[in-house]
Amino acid sequence: MISKKLPVLSENTNLRYANFIALYFAEGLHMGMLFVGIPAWLAMQGKTPTEIGAFAVACSLPWTFKFVAAPLMDRYAYLPMGRKRPWVIGAQLGLTASFVALAFVPDPLLNLDILNIAAFVASFCGALQDAATDGMAVDVLEDHQQARANGFMGGARMIGSSLALAVGSWILNVHGFTAAILAISTMIGLMTFVPVLFREQPEEKIFPWSAGNASLQNQTLQVTNWPTILKSLYSLFRLRDSMLVAALMFVSMGSYNYFETLLPLFAVKITGWTNIMYSQAFATADLIGGIAGLLIGGYLIERFGKKRMIGIYFLLIMLITSTLILSKTLWANSTFIYGFIITYRWLNAFAKIGVYAIAMQCCSKKVSASQFTFYMTLGSLGSMAGATLIGPMKENFSWDITFFLFVILLAFAWLIMYVLDITKLTNQIEGFEQKQMEEVAEVV
Repeated sequence: MISKKLPVLSENTNLRYANFIALYFAEGLHMGMLFVGIPAWLAMQGKTPTEIGAFAVACSLPWTFKFVAAPLMDRYAYLPMGRKRPWVIGAQLGLTASFVALAFVPDPLLNLDILNIAAFVASFCGALQDAATDGMAVDVLEDHQQARANGFMGGARMIGSSLALAVGSWILNVHGFTAAILAISTMIGLMTFVPVLFREQPEEKIFPWSAGNASLQNQTLQVTNWPTILKSLYSLFRLRDSMLVAALMFVSMGSYNYFETLLPLFAVKITGWTNIMYSQAFATADLIGGIAGLLIGGYLIERFGKKRMIGIYFLLIMLITSTLILSKTLWANSTFIYGFIITYRWLNAFAKIGVYAIAMQCCSKKVSASQFTFYMTLGSLGSMAGATLIGPMKENFSWDITFFLFVILLAFAWLIMYVLDITKLTNQIEGFEQKQMEEVAEVV
């Protein structure tokens, strides 16, 4: 049987890393086009900051629904194929199909409402894929592998984003919207073969009709009733440091989306770039940041600690942004802006790797998808809040004041991280899991 010959995630560390690299690469493909490529194209076509902000909200809003989907993933599973793998496969297929549908929006520049709806659906499928992938990561990765895995995952997402921007934006300008989005959907579809072929545990099925059984480990982890899930989530989220992790996600992701949605507007309006030039700069920056994240991002966090390295990255981002604000005479200089974008994205990649590693470390495997998704949902809510600030800020304030708000928001994120006690929280989670095991043993 071919299923017997294929390696499985639980028995192969490198395969685990490769699996999440592929899935996050697919995530980067769709995010690069939706969150950067299309907004830059809309800016070049003369759309207003409010119109572009509305598109950004349409892309960000579905990610807030992950907190509804994640408990469903924890509660309902087809265990003979794995605890999260069937959800990952279904979400990947949905993401591919929704991008095909997005490609056929008629005359998107004249039908922004339809474009926003199609982008909302595609982003919704992407959010499901992200929630399922993250839940699988919490389930199958050992604690000591999480920082390095997040480096691989974050790097792969940035490389996927850079490829989507470089290839997608070129096709968009040369061959049109439909061809560009179809090209991205093809690449996303190819990544679906990875979760299809590689199982979580050796005794599981590859396909529903294949031979195999649910693993004992997954049966033990699986929570089978809503009261237990809800009680577990309440017990975890009421902890002080859990709320601080959620606040860190909200503020940091909100500040990033605010700034990164402004950047293409700034480059096109002030520097005079085309969307191709901006997308190429962003793609180059993501490629450099992604490769660096893959090679050393996770290692640096493992070696020197999450809080220390994230704090350094936050401070450096605030420093270079303040330099940008104070260098108005250089705003028309393409080399200066190009260097800023590359430096910013490199630092941003490393900071995100650390923040995601903190969120993953502070999760219980019992409700892995729900808890991690709660943190990520707060990040998505922050992204949406950041996007809604763009129109009012840019229409009422100058570019330097608009950028300075980003510095203030990131400083607030740094303060939250400074007071967060990760060790205390992880010890509380271990005690919570041990108590649940003892309660189950008493019932048995």
